[in-house]
Amino acid sequence: MAQLDRGTLTEETPSGARHAPGYPVFRRLRISDVVSETSDTVSIAFEIPDEWQASFAYSAGQFVTLRVYPDGFEELRAYSMSSAPGVDPDLRVAVKRVPNGLVSNWLNDNVRVGDWIDVSEPSGLFVLPEGEGVTDIVAFAAGSGITPIFSLIKSALTFSERRVRLLYASRDRASVIFLRSLQALVADFPDRLQVQYSLDENDGLVDAGIVASFLGAGIKSEFYICGPKGFMDVVTPTLVWCGARSHQLHLELFTPDGDDSNPNQSAGAVVTITVGGHTATIIHRKEWTLVQAARAAGLRAPSSCHLGQCGTCVALITDGEARMTNNQVLSPEEVAQGWILTCQAKPTTSRISVVYD
Repeated sequence: MAQLDRGTLTEETPSGARHAPGYPVFRRLRISDVVSETSDTVSIAFEIPDEWQASFAYSAGQFVTLRVYPDGFEELRAYSMSSAPGVDPDLRVAVKRVPNGLVSNWLNDNVRVGDWIDVSEPSGLFVLPEGEGVTDIVAFAAGSGITPIFSLIKSALTFSERRVRLLYASRDRASVIFLRSLQALVADFPDRLQVQYSLDENDGLVDAGIVASFLGAGIKSEFYICGPKGFMDVVTPTLVWCGARSHQLHLELFTPDGDDSNPNQSAGAVVTITVGGHTATIIHRKEWTLVQAARAAGLRAPSSCHLGQCGTCVALITDGEARMTNNQVLSPEEVAQGWILTCQAKPTTSRISVVYD
């Protein structure tokens, strides 16, 4: 059986090892199934040993981080589960090719049944609200953004009486991920599931008119939106304009969403970064996050979701200050101690030093 990584991988944290708060815990898992969902998307299922069943218990809509070595160096990427607990037998993720994407292309080209990959324990907040089993769901997905939405839909239909409506945007019909599975769900739940496909080649890109028309009178629903930034920048404001409130909106962005609005950001700041005992200093550029500065300096800084949700990129500020755009991992006490999510952080002082654990 092939081993898809090139480093020394451990199933347990070594005794005495110190990890930054929020950093993923990885386990080496065997691939049990690989399915080509479309010409550019593969889904990968993993076997979970009995002793790790509790560690890998997850909620629909969550994600895991994969640790692989496509070019001989460690790379981490977050992928949402397309499976739903209690519905599907195995934990499964979907990986869509990204232009020039190192990991996504490598996974599509190389993974086979029987291979082993390091997989983090599940995480994420893009889940169904508890205690509201009869609240209808209106979902909007584009491209691979269907992955967590698909998980949520299966869970909602199986374990509640919710009605679900989905607007799914794709480039063309051949690019529709999980098409046959979605059609089967509609057949199984004809009174509770409605799916409308919006194909770029026929309908153009999704705009406010398409969103408002699909929404209709369903403004009292819970809204789940997942896709690239351009798609979400159309859907979310349209829902708000139609009357949706913040507590109804559940967002999962599949691309980094930077924030250059902070007037205290220090373009030109001197940034010193240490990763794995290697230290480099670089002059910061306004558009960079700290993890991007580290990569620009030639350091292999860990990162995964780029959304402030997984904790892979946590580092410690030893000098200076930075501001985070988003933080769904660190507690106020940890932030006060100097821990920072480098994928969301930009310096606010003229000098800053950051150490990855």
